[in-house]
Amino acid sequence: MINPRRITATAGVLIALAAGCCLAAAAPVILVVGDSISAGYGLPANEGWTTLLQRRLAAEQFPYRVVNASVTGDTTAGGRTRLPALLEQHRPAITIIELGGNDGLRGGSLDAMRANLDAMTGTVQKAGSNVLLIGMQLPPNYGALYVRRFSSIFSDVAHSHKAALVPFFFEGFGEDNAMFQQDRIHPLAIAQQRLLDNVWPQLRPLLGKPR
Repeated sequence: MINPRRITATAGVLIALAAGCCLAAAAPVILVVGDSISAGYGLPANEGWTTLLQRRLAAEQFPYRVVNASVTGDTTAGGRTRLPALLEQHRPAITIIELGGNDGLRGGSLDAMRANLDAMTGTVQKAGSNVLLIGMQLPPNYGALYVRRFSSIFSDVAHSHKAALVPFFFEGFGEDNAMFQQDRIHPLAIAQQRLLDNVWPQLRPLLGKPR
């Protein structure tokens, strides 16, 4: 014989789970479109800076859900191609663009990189999402002119669109080999909090008030 109390209890659990799922789906999204640095290359699961960001948001009672759409090896061209579908799918309130490092490391066209970041920023803003650009720097062996032009692109694009900017993702530890994996490109787990700390001051004004 079916126990009515068991049915009622089960129904209550299902309703609670459904309500929790609805609340999570309704939370405004912070979309991260990045490369291997944000994808957590070489790190244990859930130790990247985007996971730490989700934890900080929860700890400080900001009702956002972080969607990490970062892809190892991606360039500004790849991000530009992927972006429209990501915006349509997630409809983010805030979009963090962390791309360009691979363009520079591969000695790619800086004019193309600038055009891609400019187009991405404009597309995000037209979709009604706030933009946070994350800048990078190149080692000096790429030549002084190329390095300067590369670094200036991020600030130039941010300025032209009045977008928020993190000037240098590795600020404060970029010269410390102990913070990087053997490739000297990807930060270790111990550096992920530093990445978040570099992003947070520019991201915080975009979040509004906590709950």
